[in-house]
Amino acid sequence: MARSTMEAIFLGTQKLEFSSKDGPVKMVKLFYAEEPDGVTENGLCIISMQVVDEVADEVFFAGADIVPLEKFRITFEVERGGKQQGSNRCLHIEPLKPKADKPATPAQSPNTQAKA
Repeated sequence: MARSTMEAIFLGTQKLEFSSKDGPVKMVKLFYAEEPDGVTENGLCIISMQVVDEVADEVFFAGADIVPLEKFRITFEVERGGKQQGSNRCLHIEPLKPKADKPATPAQSPNTQAKA
């Protein structure tokens, strides 16, 4: 199994839960976009990737920290599939831009002294 990273445009994460004949199914999907090829897509090319079960909650909640339409990094594994094709499964996502820290309020600042 190979592991790789790529940068793409973040669209969102989605948690799905439903029942099937084999029992309850829980999965998380990652949606991202790439530049359109101009032949089969216009606007953005929307792609989904299933998330590995062991990190599903982590990836789902990490999506809340990434602004839609901003570039982000995906770490994924390529699982061997049939007919010499691979199946990409997300392991981790992270924003490319660090989150801007909120300025400290006077109550949070350790150097703030009460005025007499």
